[in-house]
Amino acid sequence: MKHLIQSLKNGNLELIDTPMPSLKKGEILVKNTLSLISPGTEKMMLEFGNANYIDKVRQQPDKAKMVLNKIKTDGLNQTIESVKNKLDQPISLGYSTVGKVLAKADDVSDFSIGDRVITNGPHSEVVKVSKNLCAKVPDGLSDESAVFTVISSIAMQGIRLAKPNIGDNYAVIGVGLIGLLTIQLLKANGCNVLAIDFDDSRLELAKNYGADICNPNVSDPVNSAFSYSNNVGVDGVIIAAATKSNEPVSSAANMCRKRGKIILVGVTGLDLKRDDFYEKEISFQVSCSYGPGRYDENYEKKGNDYPVGYVRWTEKRNFEAVLNLLDQKKLSTADLITRKVDFSEAVNLYKSLLSDSNKDLGVIFKYSNNVNRAKLIKLEGNNDNLISNKISLGCIGAGDYASKVLLPLFKKNKVSMNTLVSTSGLSSSLVGRSNSFQFSSSAVSDIFNNSTINLVAIASSHESHAAFVEQSLASKQNVYVEKPLSINLNQLESIKTSYINAHNKTNGPHLMVGFNRRFSPHAKKIKELLQSRVDPVSMVYTINAGKIPSDHWIQDLAIGGGRVVGEVCHFVDLMRFIVGKPIQSFVANKAFNHKTPDINDDDCSITMSFVDGSMGTIHYFANGSPSLSKERIEIFCEGRVLALDNFKKMKGYGWKNFSKMNLFNQDKGQKNCVGEFIKSLGKDEPLIDSNEIFEVTKVSIDIANSLRS
Repeated sequence: MKHLIQSLKNGNLELIDTPMPSLKKGEILVKNTLSLISPGTEKMMLEFGNANYIDKVRQQPDKAKMVLNKIKTDGLNQTIESVKNKLDQPISLGYSTVGKVLAKADDVSDFSIGDRVITNGPHSEVVKVSKNLCAKVPDGLSDESAVFTVISSIAMQGIRLAKPNIGDNYAVIGVGLIGLLTIQLLKANGCNVLAIDFDDSRLELAKNYGADICNPNVSDPVNSAFSYSNNVGVDGVIIAAATKSNEPVSSAANMCRKRGKIILVGVTGLDLKRDDFYEKEISFQVSCSYGPGRYDENYEKKGNDYPVGYVRWTEKRNFEAVLNLLDQKKLSTADLITRKVDFSEAVNLYKSLLSDSNKDLGVIFKYSNNVNRAKLIKLEGNNDNLISNKISLGCIGAGDYASKVLLPLFKKNKVSMNTLVSTSGLSSSLVGRSNSFQFSSSAVSDIFNNSTINLVAIASSHESHAAFVEQSLASKQNVYVEKPLSINLNQLESIKTSYINAHNKTNGPHLMVGFNRRFSPHAKKIKELLQSRVDPVSMVYTINAGKIPSDHWIQDLAIGGGRVVGEVCHFVDLMRFIVGKPIQSFVANKAFNHKTPDINDDDCSITMSFVDGSMGTIHYFANGSPSLSKERIEIFCEGRVLALDNFKKMKGYGWKNFSKMNLFNQDKGQKNCVGEFIKSLGKDEPLIDSNEIFEVTKVSIDIANSLRS
């Protein structure tokens, strides 16, 4: 199937082949018949992509500050690499489609195969969406009208925030597609509307919808608004413009009456002047897309609805309200369609939007009925040049860590990159192509049923790790799982059983967890310096972890397992490696009574005791400043101290033949971890003993459970 993407790095557009997506709970697959472009909104995305690096920084100054802080803590080269990786991630374009349901998850009862639905999916032959991000199309409503639903919902949500009354005077600044829809909805609410724009043809359309018009090239908008409202000032202004200028907001404030309202549904400069708002006590609000539920993971991804008695108009209920208006012919879209183009011409169409002479309003993509529904596709240009390597890799997961760190390292180690799997199919195609994979898939069976694959890398969401590890072991495939190995003790015990069965009577497959810090140059040096010790060691490991919102997936215990299981396991493992002896016991304490709602149990201190008398304390804090380096470990032993700062600089105190070890860039051991694991596959002994992996995993889970009890 074809999917339209844009590079943020250089603005290039491409129709890319991807596998048919696989479904998760609460999702449906929709075969698009039409999708709608909103030229104003999507043109801004094109312009950002085509901008040079300096202009990109100017448009996002907050990101520039983050980059400078990262240079200070992680080094220049790693920061440059991170920025390049971020910009190398293409994005999907589009967010308003209509089509028919191809498939649905077992728990979805609201839709049936063949239903016509609208979605907020991207420009793609097939889209996968949550059940809360689509709505059924009434039988009598045409696809060409229904495709305007999602974009119309943006206008509707802005009006709901404005709360207009019958007879109110409203100004709409920016009479593009969303502006013209806003005008119609305001008129349906019984309001008088003044449309303000520089384009006479669009103003003529606004006039046909019942609005009075003002072209700033002809008359002053503020004076026109006061004249229109009998010199009182308009009751409210809805800004639907797409511009970097601050002028629309300033003009809106000046034309409002006392205690008027300004709602921003478009994109403008927001360098506000206090005096414009102060004397009249004007309310200013930015409308969030289609309504309540937008960007809420519980609503959009998990399918949990808000009770109608508490949230009357969610984004889905806004979709349904728009469809009802369209069906009753109270919202007109026929005059808003300026072009209909086959989806195969999408790249050329988008390039035309950048022309200053372009006057398009609603541009519709038409989709062919013939779609490749394969879940496994051959990636073009990735030849079998590495197939002679005896190690053939299948990878599950194509997220940030896999794409930026893990897969490039496997590729550098001359592993044959066989099949990459992601449920969306898009990310496996994009990441697979850049990492020389031969195949992209959305089905994990394409890895476990492939007899040529003898190494499985698992970089999917945490809750899935254990099951995939067991499948790999059952298929006699070596497995490299990005931490954690499991998120609960039941999963861990099941893995142990699978591992024992896989090694019954023979040397079975290798099991490796990505505990990379023990492979860093500094960790190896620490191990070397402590090799001759007699006394126990004492360690203090401070992690400036940074805040993660409470609704982040890693905070969901059923999916991410929490930050202790998902991240603190790294630090437990490094201490276990340094001491070289089993962990005997631990005591864990957490901070209580946080007044910051985004912080869960992320602030904690853990003290571990080892069987040789060594001890280590992990301070894991999420309430610090990002300008401080993330990790620092201090090791005390026999009158000597080692202090390692962020895996860049280490100083020795009291050592005869060691004073410092500094690196130009941070090195947490990822490269050595993967490289040494690949070399170990030709040997009988695993790189990390399985019992040690199980021990660290169990201790990490036990710590998390104790903090929650």
